[in-house]
Amino acid sequence: MPSNTEKIPATDVVVARIRKAIERGELKSGDRLPPERELAVSLGVSRPSIRSGLKTLEGMGVLQIRQGAGTFITGGPPALDAEPLTFLAALHGFSREQMFEARIALEVSVVAFAAERATPDQVIAISDETTAMYASLDQPDTFLVHDIKFHRAIAAAANNPVLASLVEMVSSIFYKARQQTIRFATDLRVAADEHRGIYQAIRGHDVERARKAMTDHLRRAELTQTTEGVPAAQ
Repeated sequence: MPSNTEKIPATDVVVARIRKAIERGELKSGDRLPPERELAVSLGVSRPSIRSGLKTLEGMGVLQIRQGAGTFITGGPPALDAEPLTFLAALHGFSREQMFEARIALEVSVVAFAAERATPDQVIAISDETTAMYASLDQPDTFLVHDIKFHRAIAAAANNPVLASLVEMVSSIFYKARQQTIRFATDLRVAADEHRGIYQAIRGHDVERARKAMTDHLRRAELTQTTEGVPAAQ
């Protein structure tokens, strides 16, 4: 168990301070964050730590980083804090299999609603994240951010804010876990192809095809991520 004097990683400091500012109402949806240099000075951490923290918050759906424009607090569904679920997982020893089973149950239902209800603009948002995944096949950390944003775009297209918030919470947990292993991934092109298949089913408003594509994708992801980063047997 960590001691009270153990130093908190600088990236975690950045994440915690920005989240606190949002909770206190000091930062609101649409607000632009100060430049990296100012944040580094005000938070007392290095600029690489600022960048890492902002990337983490982007993956959690809290921030949107717009090249050339700055970093903004996102709109969209209310972000539920993943910490209670993370705590319960640690307390009760939720297994990877149980977490994926819950994710499949949730996201297969969500993608069916998206295939029924997605507006043209929402379909474009899903398409944009699909394109971004192909553009970042050689940048695993960036690929992961667009992977998470793809699933959140589908949740938004279900047009049910409760479901969107649940996907937000669950995806935050998976994002944090996979951050540690994504650099070992060897299946990013396969994953991008699967996401494209899901997108095409939603674009065609084909509910059953969308359900099957999401189920197949998540089941394969469970198998590959179980061994991701684990050394091969000699």
